[in-house]
Amino acid sequence: MSEDTFHVHGPHDHELEHAAHSRDPFAGRIAVMTAIFATVGALFGYMSGATQNDALLYKNDAAIKKTEASDQWNFYQAKSSKQNLAELGAVLASADQSEKFRSEAKRYADEKADIMKEAKKFEEQAKASETKSEASMHVHHRWAQATTLIQIAIALAAITLLTRDSRLKYFSYAVAAVSLALGALATLHI
Repeated sequence: MSEDTFHVHGPHDHELEHAAHSRDPFAGRIAVMTAIFATVGALFGYMSGATQNDALLYKNDAAIKKTEASDQWNFYQAKSSKQNLAELGAVLASADQSEKFRSEAKRYADEKADIMKEAKKFEEQAKASETKSEASMHVHHRWAQATTLIQIAIALAAITLLTRDSRLKYFSYAVAAVSLALGALATLHI
């Protein structure tokens, strides 16, 4: 450490440094175990963030598709209004003008059919994106649970080192095993 900087160690860091430099095999094993747990925790944390970002991107895509579907339905409604006016015009107009309004009404009806197909397509895409978002969020929760448990295992390892209680070491292993199981479930998207 340089003379002109100020650095504070937490009690856990301080104890681990001393354990790593001591000749105590128990302390050395706990220090290595803690380092492994921390590495696994970093990987789990990264995956948690990545899947959360995916879920948000899918949710955003769903919102965009819903907006596009809404735009299409508004366009559909406008065409319906024009079709209704053309049909009214066909009824109210003279015989020679009536055919012109009927053809316009038919054109609007045909255009509406295409617009409806487009609107339904956007709605289906929005539903698909919503489903993907929910699936990614579920996996994110698995990664977050795994991360939390590995952090608890690290804390238990620190307490094990401070108390020198071997039972806590095995409890820390058990919590880490559950964390790894949750990480495996997240990997398998379960």
